[in-house]
Amino acid sequence: MSTESNGALILRERRGAVAILTLNRPRALNALSAGLLDALDAALDDLEGDDGLRAVVITGAGKAFVAGADISEMAAYDPILAEAFASRGQRLLNRLTAFPVPVIAAVNGFALGGGCELAMACDIVLAGEHARFGQPEVKLGVIPGFGGTQRLVRRVGLTKALDLCLTARMVGADEAVEMGLAARKIEGDVVGGALAVAEEIEANGPVAVRLAKRAIHENADGDLEAGLAAERTLFALCFATRDQTEGMEAFLDRRAAHFTGS
Repeated sequence: MSTESNGALILRERRGAVAILTLNRPRALNALSAGLLDALDAALDDLEGDDGLRAVVITGAGKAFVAGADISEMAAYDPILAEAFASRGQRLLNRLTAFPVPVIAAVNGFALGGGCELAMACDIVLAGEHARFGQPEVKLGVIPGFGGTQRLVRRVGLTKALDLCLTARMVGADEAVEMGLAARKIEGDVVGGALAVAEEIEANGPVAVRLAKRAIHENADGDLEAGLAAERTLFALCFATRDQTEGMEAFLDRRAAHFTGS
């Protein structure tokens, strides 16, 4: 555990069924210190058992989403400490990807290095007007360690992943959307845009949303037939829920559905 105080490192807000987590080290451009990783992990602990939760929005305080990992901590690492730090970051980002409800990255500024990796671990990446994405680790004599070489290929393809990782160049919101790194560009308040997307999600069947997320993530890189088999199983599970009954009855009755998440 870090000696940093976790209390101020994550600002938590609740908007109905949506939780907003704001990474709060603005003077350090929200660099991912060990303490900030611990604070984010603790916030997810508190949210994971919340049956009323429908989505999580992650953003950064100040002018950055996350400008990278904390170089002041990393500079003194030896290979053993470096591998432990990478493992710690990868576990946390894997947890975001596997989190039961959708996680939305509201990228309000720099999302570089560990910040780009954090955004890519989320389900939906929204790019604000001033968003800047990149994997500039080679400028520091290292490579991405929180999954950047792997998630970037899956997001944008081999050619563009090599371009970003080997040149260390940054891309803005428009190019990020064009290459598939971000889903949408948001004009104005990116957190407000993220909340609007969360409301779109919230209007749908909660069980179905969770199972759709699971089906996509668990089989995205596997064999097509295995993925189709998993999809069939999860599709069938929907028909054991009240939400399926309510959703289809509401459609046939031409009324709005009232989902309970059961």
